[in-house]
Amino acid sequence: MSRSQTPTRPTTTGRRRSPRHRKATPRRHGRTRGHGRRRARALLAVPAAVLALVVAAAGWAYLRLDGDIDTFGADGIAHHRPEQGPSEAMNVLVIGSDARVSGNAALGGGAKDDAGRSDTAILLHVYADHRHAVAVSIPRDTLVDIPPCRLPDGTWTGTRRNVMFNAAYSVGQTPEGNPACTQNTVEKLTGLRVDHTIVVDFKGFATLTDVVGGVPVCLPRDVYEQDLDPTRATRGKMLLHKGEQTVSGRRALDYVRVRHGLGDGSDIGRIRRQQAFAASLVRQVKSEGLTPSKLLPLAEAATKSMTVDPGLGSPDKLIAFAMSLKDVGLSDIRFVTVPWRYEGERVALVQPDADALWRAIKDDRAIDGGDVRSGSPSPSAGKARPDAGASRSPFPKDAVDGSRSADDDLCSGLSYG
Repeated sequence: MSRSQTPTRPTTTGRRRSPRHRKATPRRHGRTRGHGRRRARALLAVPAAVLALVVAAAGWAYLRLDGDIDTFGADGIAHHRPEQGPSEAMNVLVIGSDARVSGNAALGGGAKDDAGRSDTAILLHVYADHRHAVAVSIPRDTLVDIPPCRLPDGTWTGTRRNVMFNAAYSVGQTPEGNPACTQNTVEKLTGLRVDHTIVVDFKGFATLTDVVGGVPVCLPRDVYEQDLDPTRATRGKMLLHKGEQTVSGRRALDYVRVRHGLGDGSDIGRIRRQQAFAASLVRQVKSEGLTPSKLLPLAEAATKSMTVDPGLGSPDKLIAFAMSLKDVGLSDIRFVTVPWRYEGERVALVQPDADALWRAIKDDRAIDGGDVRSGSPSPSAGKARPDAGASRSPFPKDAVDGSRSADDDLCSGLSYG
């Protein structure tokens, strides 16, 4: 699939229309709204990575969903960016945040005017053969340099050094957040050009899990209200039970957000659980069958909850994007975490391992060591496991050993930390 050029931003009033029918009009904060409504501009990112895969067979449905597509402004994207990678490969940044606007406070807690921060970030690399993908999680507490970013008044910040990664999303201190700044930060951190960015909100996440009929998950122990809110004096009622179960709506949100009381209680442990959830969601949707009747409700939920970069801001571009991912199989999408280590209460990247991972992605090298640049499957396609081919993999060993695919056993890696 060829990459989309950045189009002009949508009109500021009325129902959002396709690019050929609108004039470029500056918008405050670089946002667009359908029907004049304010929507949440952030999400727990895990399911957003999956949305691109599961809506592929229903691309035609977007034609009737044009008014539900929201975009963020292109004027905040850095002018000096990394070079394009292999022509058919694609990097998609998936952002999730704790923004509380548009009813999300009821699900995530906090005040609706709080500045949004990214709660989760995944860089999804789709290989040139469009049959393999790797999703790299970036811990939110990672210490990074945040490059200059655009503020709501049109001015640009200076570089901020050695600060938490999730602070990039809050540059400008707007409730909706700043996805363009997070994209700039990821490009600076990785040296990879981000082709597209997707953001989804708490409500969209909950609705999505309802639409698919719930997502099977597995927990190492019972989860109580106190695990979600450590300030409680008592443990409260049980929210999730030990072992296998199916979650949807608010309970699905609880599953991917809870951190205390599971594993080591860290964000790293939660990332592993989110990766397991994403894998299970892919498996759940594919088991139901990728038919238009099954995927239309999912497509409607997706477009109502997503905010995308201008390059995906029209139905035809979303169709092309979704269709380019339809052949990625369950065993051929791998979930990994960038090599990391603790640095006090924060996280630092392990070098040279982290740079080796970014370089492998830039060179379009598969996690199992295979070459997918020719368009043919890698040697272990459909049967890769975390330890398979690790000795010849261009990916760091820790990243390979900690990876999982969508066809891994539901309860594998049960401790989540």
